[in-house]
Amino acid sequence: MASDRILDLLRAPIDPDEIAEIRELWKVHSKAEDNRDIAGLISTLTEDCVYTVAGTGARWEGHDGATRFYTELLTAFPDIHFELDYIVIGPQGVCEEAIVTATHTGRWLSAEPTGERLEWRNAIFFPWDREAKKFKGEMVYTDLVLPGATAR
Repeated sequence: MASDRILDLLRAPIDPDEIAEIRELWKVHSKAEDNRDIAGLISTLTEDCVYTVAGTGARWEGHDGATRFYTELLTAFPDIHFELDYIVIGPQGVCEEAIVTATHTGRWLSAEPTGERLEWRNAIFFPWDREAKKFKGEMVYTDLVLPGATAR
């Protein structure tokens, strides 16, 4: 049986103008990430945003948490590159899958840097807040396995 929250998501009306707005904000977010523009990234997020990495227990909350997430990620993988492979945009938000390449030069989720050039897949869900017209954070699903990586 689907929960009320899930039923509300499934019943979200499809408004072409809202979908265009979501797409445009996702573009702003993606360009800011490519440019390592943390302020630009934060501008696309609700005040109460939440970032998680599935299977690790890692969680960052609010704008301060999102800033820490990006600072830690970009420090651990300064040359990180996302090659978009799939994307779905709807009234619930954005879901993307990307092939990620990066050199592991800093600590990430308690895993010490390996110095290795890595390639992995990420699927990321950006839930949409219809009232704030911003993303509520990111839920990251990844097949990256780093020795010693655990939740912070």
